[in-house]
Amino acid sequence: MSVISNEIHPTRNYELGSHWIVTANHGYIPYAQEELRRKYSQLKSTILVSGEVAFMELPESEGAVWDLLRREPAIFIRDVYPAHIILPVDAVVSEEDAEQLWEALLERSGLSIQAESTGAVHVRTSPKKVKTEDTSDKEVVFQWRSAIQSVWSKQNITAAVQQPDFILTLFEHEQQVYAGLATFANQQSDWPGGAIRFRREDGQISRAKFKLLEAERVFGLDFSAYRNGLDVGAAPGGWSSLLLERGIHVTAVDPAKMHPTLMEHPNFTYYGRNAAEVVFEPNEFDLIVCDMSWSPKHTAQLVIQLLDSLVYGGTLIVTVKLMHKKPLQTIRDCMEMFEKHATIVRAKQLFHNRDEITLYMLKN
Repeated sequence: MSVISNEIHPTRNYELGSHWIVTANHGYIPYAQEELRRKYSQLKSTILVSGEVAFMELPESEGAVWDLLRREPAIFIRDVYPAHIILPVDAVVSEEDAEQLWEALLERSGLSIQAESTGAVHVRTSPKKVKTEDTSDKEVVFQWRSAIQSVWSKQNITAAVQQPDFILTLFEHEQQVYAGLATFANQQSDWPGGAIRFRREDGQISRAKFKLLEAERVFGLDFSAYRNGLDVGAAPGGWSSLLLERGIHVTAVDPAKMHPTLMEHPNFTYYGRNAAEVVFEPNEFDLIVCDMSWSPKHTAQLVIQLLDSLVYGGTLIVTVKLMHKKPLQTIRDCMEMFEKHATIVRAKQLFHNRDEITLYMLKN
């Protein structure tokens, strides 16, 4: 299939350059660009999906970029993968085409995929400018996935949904497919585009619970390992409900009312006041969480005032609301406040964050 051999790469402008598809939460791709631009002043970028997806050319090799993202994890990049091949959406119409595509991806990526490995194919399509009933492009790319998985089956490679050894990503945009291959260790996402989705449960108090579920997964936490947690600004109780499910004794503080189902729980204590008005014993908690819709600096100061009640090395999970026009400055200011008292392990805009980021910290 000559189209694969002829359309491997767009023109490279850097001797050691690499090409990437970068995804952020809607409206935040400019901040993902800015984060990378501060690391690579020569970054070249083209927006594919307004506010959300960009095609970027970076002046370093693929391996060097992965190393940098591991050392200095980005806040606003939700998902990133190398774009090794760009093809028309009708380029793969048979298993033979898929086999050639797979061989080309192995060559361009430099990965050595062994028999008995596990792999996933992530399929994504960009929103159409004009909504129609025509879903043919999306259906065609899913056919690519089926054909590739048939090739893998013959090579004793098993398709897997969670934590595969490698991920092949196919992103269709304006009848072009950007294909790339990466190890799971680098890409770190079981979900296409990093869009982690949880099933809403019967009786779930609020969707805010999804943020804490995602934080647990992304930050590698196990909330069931904690004993006593403080939920600051807890109402109506979405975060408290998850911590109670994990077996934690939860103390919730908020002048607003909590969901009635929580009030009956034997491991739940509620203070219907502002957190600044409540005094706790030193080292009373090993976990503090806070998801307040309040001024970010005021929230940071309030949490800091409560740190005497947290054990040394205790965990903090705090959302920082980006209410102003300068989110990067807001983040820097809040992180500087917390860094005097805690080690910031990770700052990340999770998929379930809206105009906010989540900080994962350990008390000094």
